Amino acid sequence: MEDRSNGWDEAAEEFMHLRSDAGADVVRRWARSLPKGASVLDVACGHGEPLTRVLLEESLDVFAIDASPRMAAAFEARFPDVPIACEPAEDSSFFGKRYGGILAVGLVFLLGEETQRLVLQRLTGALKPQGRLLFSAPEQACQWNDLQTGRVSRSLGFPAYRDILTAEGMDEASQVRDRNDNAYIEAAKL
Repeated sequence: MEDRSNGWDEAAEEFMHLRSDAGADVVRRWARSLPKGASVLDVACGHGEPLTRVLLEESLDVFAIDASPRMAAAFEARFPDVPIACEPAEDSSFFGKRYGGILAVGLVFLLGEETQRLVLQRLTGALKPQGRLLFSAPEQACQWNDLQTGRVSRSLGFPAYRDILTAEGMDEASQVRDRNDNAYIEAAKL
């Protein structure tokens, strides 16, 4: 049976125990660029800490998906009022909605190259006009084995991500870094 969580369901307990506040500063700054009450989709939300909590603290209307049943259950226990679907981004319905913002931290680089392109196309397609996307990925093209899942992760590199986003009607992509030097890419839909 295929693991649609890319190894994260098996690693869920360890991840939840070790998850730091990495990225919370970048996500808070991004969330503040959205209008209060804007609808936001948190893709690969995990158990919701700390990033979903940041979105809620910034008065956004949050929806969430995660492919790991364990993560989705932990999320639902923490945030019972936030709709969550346990499904992978590559074939999620995204609740049949369009969003003012989509957050995808810790997801894109877990996927194969073609699946990354597909997911980015699907995410940009689920944005409203002027909607904003934020996702994490190393700046350089590289490949490594994830420490928690042991699976191969790969970044296509910022130039490739910028080209994908531009082709999907996104305004020029830019890079930001969190205080731990993790790289993020953000762009707005034209």
